[in-house]
Amino acid sequence: MTSESALQTPLIRHPIAITPGDPCGIGPEIIARAWCLAPEVTQACFVAGDVGLMRRAMALVQAVPTFPVCEIQTPAEALSVPPRCLPVLQVVPVAPVLPWGQVDARAGQLAGDAVLWATRAALRGEVAALVTAPLHKEALHEAGAPYNQYPGHTELLQAEAARHAGVPVEQMPVRMMLANDELRTVLVSIHVSLRDALEAITVERVLQTLRITDASLAKILGHRPRMAVAGVNPHAGEGGLFGREEIEILQPCLALAMQEGLDVHGPYAPDTVFMRARKQADGRREFDVVIAMYHDQGLIPVKYLGVEQGVNVTLGLPLVRTSPDHGTAMDLAGKGLADARSMIEAIRMARQMVSGAH
Repeated sequence: MTSESALQTPLIRHPIAITPGDPCGIGPEIIARAWCLAPEVTQACFVAGDVGLMRRAMALVQAVPTFPVCEIQTPAEALSVPPRCLPVLQVVPVAPVLPWGQVDARAGQLAGDAVLWATRAALRGEVAALVTAPLHKEALHEAGAPYNQYPGHTELLQAEAARHAGVPVEQMPVRMMLANDELRTVLVSIHVSLRDALEAITVERVLQTLRITDASLAKILGHRPRMAVAGVNPHAGEGGLFGREEIEILQPCLALAMQEGLDVHGPYAPDTVFMRARKQADGRREFDVVIAMYHDQGLIPVKYLGVEQGVNVTLGLPLVRTSPDHGTAMDLAGKGLADARSMIEAIRMARQMVSGAH
């Protein structure tokens, strides 16, 4: 590890838990590869999952295991694990050997159990943050209750956080932020149809998104974020010629946000606002984040810039959660070809968020 990388990698006081995702997908492999490629980033982290699974994953990455997998008994032990060692806490029943690249209810059960354990540990303050490798939604559904009621990680974490706080899920609003080194975007709605997403664009929901983004990004950046709001319609409605959402919903919402002191601007034409928020060669950007009105509007520009470096951050939870910006890639699983860059960036982002480094 160079002195430069040491300066760029903040130290943390509590361990970070990493869940393996679907054990039949690439999650375990990209975790093992992250340990090999970026030991300064994975320092003081551990895998909350299955020891045997991670040993199989490490064998995909290294013919000779110079990074052995060791079992720990408590999360705190991860802070004192020797260098060049991948610590695993066995938080699920010892798993059978499952085939790579196949949808399996047993895999969904293991993945769900690991996330549930890690979420509860984070809520109890036993771990500093949670980094989640990708789940397979079909396998999670096939695992049955309670996991078949959640479309994915975000909804599971939201429900568990609400349960921990003793409040209804509606009182634990969360938002998805997708970020890479060049661009950040936060979504007003996530996994709903486009028709339902348009119905979700209300003054209340957009204002809630702005508040959550402001509070969360202020902790990451160290200053109040400069937020740009994307319009709903082409040319942001062109003064009502192409739709009135900008006039009737977004403009009143932005006026309320400004009264609260939020640094918010727009609504801007969605086909140009992302370019204005993209980091330039000199490091400057006009906006810190774009508030996108629906899933694909926000995710297409971020993913076009490079899924390999993208990070998914859940905003609004009483815990830090990041994840790679890709899925289980069942077609690559077990071949030793998976790219770990997004996982490394997800761990790096979690470290920054819990350490207060900007």
